[in-house]
Amino acid sequence: MKFGITAKLFCAVLAACAVVLVVNGVATRIAFERGFMGYLNDQGTGRMEHLLPRLQAEYARHGSWDFVRGKPDVWFTLMRPSEVEIGDFDLRAPPVSDQSGAVFRFALLDADGKRVIGNPNVDADAVRRAILVQGRTVGWMAMVPFQRVLAANEQRFIEQQQRRWWMIGIASVLVAATLAWLLSRALLRRVRGLASATHRLAAGDYTTRIAPGSDDEVGRLAQDFNRMADALEHTEQNRRAFMADISHELRTPLAVLRAELEAIQDGIRPMTWTTLSPLQGEVQQLGKLIDDLHDLALTQSGALAYRRATLDLGAVLQATLDGMRGRFADAGLNLMAPHSAAALMVLGDERRLQQLFANLLENALRYTDAGGVVAVQAQAVDGQARIVIEDSAPGVEPDKRARLFERFYRVDASRNRASGGSGLGLAICHNIVLAHDGAIATEASALGGLRLVLTLPLQA
Repeated sequence: MKFGITAKLFCAVLAACAVVLVVNGVATRIAFERGFMGYLNDQGTGRMEHLLPRLQAEYARHGSWDFVRGKPDVWFTLMRPSEVEIGDFDLRAPPVSDQSGAVFRFALLDADGKRVIGNPNVDADAVRRAILVQGRTVGWMAMVPFQRVLAANEQRFIEQQQRRWWMIGIASVLVAATLAWLLSRALLRRVRGLASATHRLAAGDYTTRIAPGSDDEVGRLAQDFNRMADALEHTEQNRRAFMADISHELRTPLAVLRAELEAIQDGIRPMTWTTLSPLQGEVQQLGKLIDDLHDLALTQSGALAYRRATLDLGAVLQATLDGMRGRFADAGLNLMAPHSAAALMVLGDERRLQQLFANLLENALRYTDAGGVVAVQAQAVDGQARIVIEDSAPGVEPDKRARLFERFYRVDASRNRASGGSGLGLAICHNIVLAHDGAIATEASALGGLRLVLTLPLQA
């Protein structure tokens, strides 16, 4: 038989309460017997110690115990406290030992242990003190333990108290069971809510959320669940947007290719270099999109191979700039990139870093108005290689700059599909920078456009 968490929690709380009650009851009983009873016996023992000198003196004066044998009045006279023992102020108040009946539990034994006078119930378990006269044991002062002389009514009283304790214990266990049931029910209601929400989330309902409730472990677990649901919902939205963007990016060049080919097949257009050239451009755009998707997938999964070596980052940047100066000139852009004399030694993959700089410069080339400026700087700052690429108008609004590294994201106004980009270049750049333990950020440029700041750790 399998127990659910409700039954386990209920049994655990109930068992804990029951154990506490049992331990408390046993401890109380032991404390009563060893404490209160022991206190009364200690009072009697102390009274015996006070009487020993008197009995020793009387034996020395009479030479035997015959003066007290069979004479209860003499015995009780000897047992009476003297003024020295209780003080003149309290003559009417006997000692605690006498008030608890210790005198009636005393007995006098001779040297052989035979009773002379006193309580006839003295046996082997009696408390004994030797009576010494001139170094010789002449008798014994004995006391019956308090537990053995309890009257029947007193014994019934103790038994009645024990029965009441058991009733109180049973009632306490019932109260504990009720509280345990209420507690487990309230807690399990929240746990079931978490389980139900988890099932809905696993089924694809990413809008599922849980009210945290109180600020405890379950509440914090609910908050963690909500954060996980937010992440999954965001991931699902990105996945759908990604699929929609891919289908759109592939559909456009394919539609152009299909229309041109159908026109050639129908004889509307002749098959000449002039008609084939646009088709070649669309094929190249499709190939570029497929390559970018492949690179993005590799960089995101960490499967892209990096052959790291110590290299001069400034030299890699300069080589990339030299290969693109002609394109900047053809686009009517002024490229300002002063050569850095200081070496910027980093540990990286030269091919991937060239791809990184090419994509960043391509982004500036595509999205800067003709007649504008693109400025590039490279320097070492606080143990970091710092590369800054900024361009002139048009700029990017602050709320959109943070999204530039998202795949397929493009600013609607001027940085759009008309410029020919796939929207994957900056996403690939971001992944390459992270793979080199660097960082990349976007800012507003003083030139009026976008400012990209790239930092990579320098080699010591």
